[in-house]
Amino acid sequence: MLLSALFCVSIVQAADPLLISGGSDRAIPIAVVPFGWQGGNVLPEDMAQIIANDLRNSGTFEPIARQNMISQPAQASEVIFRDWSAVGAQYVLVGKITPNGGRLQISYAVINVSTEQVMVSGSVAGAVEQLRDLAHHISDQAYEKMTGVKGAFSTRLLYVTAERFSASNTRYTLQRSDYDGARAVTLLQSREPILSPSFAPDGKRIAYVSFEQKRPRIFVQNIETGHREQISNYEGLNGAPSWSPDGKRLAFVLSRDGNPEIYVMDMGSRQVRRVTNHAAIDTEPFWGKDGQTIYFTSDRSGKPQIYRMNINGGAAERVTFIGNYNANPKLSADEKTLVMIHRQEGYAVFKVAAQDLQRGSLRILSDSSLDESPTVAPNGTMVIYATHQQGRGVLMLASINGRVRLPLPSIQGEVREPSWSPYLN
Repeated sequence: MLLSALFCVSIVQAADPLLISGGSDRAIPIAVVPFGWQGGNVLPEDMAQIIANDLRNSGTFEPIARQNMISQPAQASEVIFRDWSAVGAQYVLVGKITPNGGRLQISYAVINVSTEQVMVSGSVAGAVEQLRDLAHHISDQAYEKMTGVKGAFSTRLLYVTAERFSASNTRYTLQRSDYDGARAVTLLQSREPILSPSFAPDGKRIAYVSFEQKRPRIFVQNIETGHREQISNYEGLNGAPSWSPDGKRLAFVLSRDGNPEIYVMDMGSRQVRRVTNHAAIDTEPFWGKDGQTIYFTSDRSGKPQIYRMNINGGAAERVTFIGNYNANPKLSADEKTLVMIHRQEGYAVFKVAAQDLQRGSLRILSDSSLDESPTVAPNGTMVIYATHQQGRGVLMLASINGRVRLPLPSIQGEVREPSWSPYLN
C-alpha cells in the first residue's frame, strides 16, 4: 500500500499510439442443453448452467439462451441438427445424469452442428456434492477439444475479505474458492491486514503478507494442513511474494537496506540474495516461465513502469511505454500477453490492461476506474481483478479478448487481493 502511494506521485506526458479499448469479434454460439436427469429429487446444482457459464467466461463462446432451444436432447443420438442450425448454434453440448449406487454417473458429448460429428464424448462419476467439480471438468474437456487450449475451469482462487465492524475493529479473512467464486473456504482470519496471497506451482502451498506482528512479514502456509511458517523478519518492508515456476524459490520485496528492492529466497536453504540494485522503488516481482527472468514495477524512469531482468544480473529492460502508469505485472502462460494496472495521461483512473508483447499494442480490459491486483488464469484466457462498485470492493472477471466482464458472486465485506491457482490436475 505504501509503495502504491509513492508511485502515484509521478505523472509525465506519454503518447498512446496503440491503445485498443473495445472487444474483439463475436463469440462462437454454443447450445449447452439442460442435462437429462434420471433420478427423483431435484439436484442441488445445474451442471449445464455451470458449464455454460464457464464457456462464456472464457470469452470464446456465447451460450444460447434456454428459451431459444427448440428441443432438449440428452445424448448425441437425439440431436436434430436442423433445430440447432435454426437457432444459429455452431456446437451443441448434451449430457445425462444417472443414479448409480449412491453416486452419479454423467455422460456427455459435444457435437459440431455443421459437420454433424461428435467432437468429444465421455463419462464421469462422483457424489452429489461433487457436481460442481464434475461440471468444471466437463467444461475443461469440451473447451480444450473445441479450441486446442487447455481449460482452466477446475482451478481455484485466493482472495482477502475485510469486514469493518468499527473504526478500530476490522476482520481480515484469507479465502479460497472455485475460480468463479463459489464454495469459499476460510484459510486464515486476522485482526490485522493480509496482503498479496500467491499460490505455489504445486497448488498445495501459498505465500502471503501478514501484519499480525504490526509489521509486514511473509508467511508460507500449507493449504490442506493449515501449517504455516514465517519466512521473513527483516526491518522495513517485507512484501509481494512471488513463487518461481519450480516452486523452489520465492521472490519478494525488502527495504532492509534502506530502499525497496527485489530479493530471491531459496526455499530449501532459506538463503536470500538481492536481485535489483537501484535508487528507485522496485517492487511487485513476477517470474517468467524460464525461472530466470523477473518482471517487476519500478519508477526508475521517473514514473511507474514495468521492467524485466535476469535474476543473475545484467541491465533491466523496460517493457511498457504506453500510458503514464503501468504496474503489477502478470504474464499469460505463453508469455505473449502482459496484464497490468494501467493509467493514461489526462485520466485519474486505473484500469486493467493487456499488452501484446510481440506487437506492443495494449487493450483495456475493464470498464471501472479503481482497479488493482490483476491475476491471470493459467491458460491465459481470463483475468480476475479487484475494483469498486457502489463504494464497495468487489472482484471482477474479464476475458483477455475483451468480450466478457462480470462481477463474481457477492461476498460479505470488502474483497481484494485475488490470486489464481495453477492447474490442479
